[in-house]
Amino acid sequence: MSELPACPECSSPYAYEDGIQYVCPECGHEWSRETTDESVDDGLRVRDANGNPLADGDTVTVIKDLKVKGSSQVVKVGTRVKNIRLVEGDHDIDCKVEGVGPMKLKSQFVKKA
Repeated sequence: MSELPACPECSSPYAYEDGIQYVCPECGHEWSRETTDESVDDGLRVRDANGNPLADGDTVTVIKDLKVKGSSQVVKVGTRVKNIRLVEGDHDIDCKVEGVGPMKLKSQFVKKA
């Protein structure tokens, strides 16, 4: 029995073969066998709270009130943040929030606008 690859989108180990391609039952992603054989780019992959992929320069909306550490300020729900930059680490979004200044956000607290 051959070892089937994990899903490149969600890393699920439950992928199965369907004709000439692989299918992930958890996220529904489908990919061809040729894609699996090629070297896959392991670039920085960041997803918002809804699972949408984020990229540098995107605009996002804050989905939860966020207290600013070391300050009495709060980033309110619905605040739009433009021109984000993705970085590695726990707080994976680097940005400037209007009225607050430069800060780092976690992608789980934003959605793509």
